[in-house]
Amino acid sequence: VQLQASGGGLVQAGESLTLSCAVSGRSLSAFAMGWFRRAPNKAREFVATIDNNGASTYYADSIKGRFTISRNNAKNTVTLRMNTLNPEDTAVYYCAASLTSGVPITAPWYNYWGQGTQVTVSS
Repeated sequence: VQLQASGGGLVQAGESLTLSCAVSGRSLSAFAMGWFRRAPNKAREFVATIDNNGASTYYADSIKGRFTISRNNAKNTVTLRMNTLNPEDTAVYYCAASLTSGVPITAPWYNYWGQGTQVTVSS
């Protein structure tokens, strides 16, 4: 199973970005999917997760109302729409796939990880 994250970049505060994660090697419907991020000099943190069929989602408080996770199982892709970005959102963003059911919010539940995509928000 391989995960390829893309869509990162440099934006100004208040702008938006959409990250994508392409999954190959197994049907996306087998996985709950999540996004995590690691800011400079900080530990990795949970951002958002979505269950296998897209019925349930869960978000970190820090991004709730600004970010939206979605999935297209037919296209084997997961997206993270990020609105109203601020400099505190600057981080490397990772997508991850979990074989567990539901909406896992901690890293040990995830079996596969992508390589990360850099998001930089300038003030």
